[in-house]
Amino acid sequence: MTISDSTTTFHHKKVVQYDPETAFDPAPDVVYRLSLEYDDERKMPELIAGFLEKADKSTLEALIIGMWGEPYEAGADAVIAALVSHAPQLPKLRALFIGDMTYEECEISWIVQGSYKPLLDAFPQLEELRIRGGNELTLEAFAHQNLRKFTIESGGLDQKIAQALCESSMPKLEHLELWLGTDDYGFSGDVALYRKVLAQLATPSLRYLGLRDAQIADELAAWLANEALLATITTLDLSLGTLGDVGAEALLQGTQLGNLTRLDLSHHYVSAANQEKLKALPFEVVLDDPQEDDEDDGEVYRYVAVGE
Repeated sequence: MTISDSTTTFHHKKVVQYDPETAFDPAPDVVYRLSLEYDDERKMPELIAGFLEKADKSTLEALIIGMWGEPYEAGADAVIAALVSHAPQLPKLRALFIGDMTYEECEISWIVQGSYKPLLDAFPQLEELRIRGGNELTLEAFAHQNLRKFTIESGGLDQKIAQALCESSMPKLEHLELWLGTDDYGFSGDVALYRKVLAQLATPSLRYLGLRDAQIADELAAWLANEALLATITTLDLSLGTLGDVGAEALLQGTQLGNLTRLDLSHHYVSAANQEKLKALPFEVVLDDPQEDDEDDGEVYRYVAVGE
């Protein structure tokens, strides 16, 4: 699997590609995606400024930033700085997605990201932040009083990001989604580290926990199946990773999954027998996209859904 389509809905709104040459639609159910082509002579800060001249800055609720020219070379810091410079004119901005790119625009592991502490400080009213790409992503410890959804999509998440989250605070957090990826593309860390992340960020309001696209999916499942901090979770998402029978059996024997309404294991390596057992659990279990082990010289290989 690769990310082959741009986002179609975000923050409960329909996504529309922004074109400076066409009429601007101020409809409240629309969120614009700003994106450049590789040969575009404009810069993303210019596109943002032009867009905001047309938009009603006092009511703008959500915005998506797609490809900012050559994202495999130029990072997102200039984009972040441009957004920060306009922050005083955007009092209603509640949702940002930075890095909405398909694999044809830029592979997820190639996206050069930036430093997000300035953005988080500039938008204290933000409720949703979604970041795609872990290459050169920088996240210092932060405290944000209003974030409800926090997502990092990555082909390989560096342990420094998780360590920063261990020292951060999001007291209203409802949705925590991290794509861990594979060490081939930058993942580092272990279950002990993510145990600390959950201990820090598992607020009473947390309902969705996604530790997705993980090469350590079996180990995560073995831990989470008996993790008391899951008491408020209604959706546990371990999809896109390498989960197999070890993780499946841990989940089947789990003692802390009683409040779940949905367990997503899509893209998995679970045997048919254990799939049937999982389907019998008293909540929705999603088992789409089953995979088969690859073998070479007696070695077994499994692959996350989104790496490069």
